[in-house]
Amino acid sequence: MSSIVIDNIGELTVDDGPGLTDAALVAEDGLVTWIGATTRAPAADARIDAAGAAVIPGFVDSHAHLVFAGDRAAEFAARMGGRPYTGGGIMTTVAATRAATDDDLRANARRLVTEARRQGTTTIEIKSGYGLTTAHEVRSLRIAGELTEETTFLGAHVVPGGDPDEYVALVSGEMLTAVAPHAKWVDVFCDRGAFTGEQARTILTAGLAAGLRPRIHANQLQHGPGVRLAVELGAASADHCTHLDDADVDALAGGDTVATLLPGAEFSTRSPYPDARRLLDAGVTVALATDCNPGSSYTSSMAFCIALAVREMNLTPAEALRAATLGGARALRRDDVGHLRVGARADLAVLDAPSSLHLAYRPGVPLIRTVLHHGVPL
Repeated sequence: MSSIVIDNIGELTVDDGPGLTDAALVAEDGLVTWIGATTRAPAADARIDAAGAAVIPGFVDSHAHLVFAGDRAAEFAARMGGRPYTGGGIMTTVAATRAATDDDLRANARRLVTEARRQGTTTIEIKSGYGLTTAHEVRSLRIAGELTEETTFLGAHVVPGGDPDEYVALVSGEMLTAVAPHAKWVDVFCDRGAFTGEQARTILTAGLAAGLRPRIHANQLQHGPGVRLAVELGAASADHCTHLDDADVDALAGGDTVATLLPGAEFSTRSPYPDARRLLDAGVTVALATDCNPGSSYTSSMAFCIALAVREMNLTPAEALRAATLGGARALRRDDVGHLRVGARADLAVLDAPSSLHLAYRPGVPLIRTVLHHGVPL
C-alpha cells in the first residue's frame, strides 16, 4: 500500500459549496482516503506541500476526437478570413486518417492525451469517426482503448459518399457488430449535412441493442430533433446544444441527459455560443468539454474552455469549474471522478494559484503545477 498527503492547501475544491481552506488530502492506492485540516493530516509515504495553492478535481473531458492524422490549419485560416463552417472538412481528416499507419495514429493520440493530462485532464473520452469504414473504425477504437476506458463509436460522423440509407444500414449493422467489443458508447452527428433524426434513431437504437450507451451531437449548426431524441432514448449526453428552443430546454430539464457544451468549437468557428445560464436556471446538468479535433476545435485545454464559458456563456467561475469536472463525470455516467470526496479516485490538479478563480481570471496562463492521476503524480 502506498499513500501520499497533500497539505497546506489554500483552497480545496471538494464538491458543492465553498472550498475548504488550509486543508489537506490523503490518497492511498489511487483513492482519496482522508480530507481535513492540515494540522490534523495523518502521515503518509510521500508528501506534497501545496504552499497555499488551490487544489481542484482533475478535469473530465467528456467529448474529444483524438484518433486522426493531419491537421486542417488552412481550413481554420480560411474560416477566420470569412468562410463559414459547414462541417464538410471532416472528409479531409478521413482521407488522412485512412492513409496513416497504426503507429502514426497511436503516436498522435498519445501526444494529445499527454498534452491534456499536463493541463489537468485526468479522464477523457475518445471517439472514432475519422475512418468511416468497418476496418478503419475498428482500428480507431482499438487505439482509443489503449488510452481510455471511455471509447465512443462515431461511425455516424458524416456520410462518406454514396447512398445515405445504405451507409446507415452499414453503421447500424455490420460496422456496429465489429466495433461493439471495442466501444462503450455510440454517438451520431445529428445535424445539417450529417444525419437526420430518424437516421440517428436507427443507429442509436441499434447501438443500445448491441450493449452500447447512447450520446449524440445535437443542435450545433441549426435547430433540429437531436436534443429531444437524446432525452427520449436516455442518452447520457447531448453535445453542443447551441440552437435550442423552449421545448428542448424543458426536455433536458425533465430528463437526466447532460447538456455538454463545447465552447472551443464556437471560438474556432465564430459561431454563436450556447446559453449555459438558460440551461442551468432551468435545472439542466451542464458539462464542459474541449471537442478536441483537427477541424473545429483543436484545443486540449479544459482551462481555456472554462475561461470561454465564463466570458461568453454566462457561467460563474465556480459553475464553469463544476461543469468541467463533476458535469463531465455525469456526462460519462461516472461517480468516481470529477470530485474530491473520500472514496473518489485520487485525480486532482494543484494550481499555481491561490484560488480556482484564476482559471478564468488568468486565461491562457499555464496554471497547472502538479497533476495526480490515480493518486500518482504525473
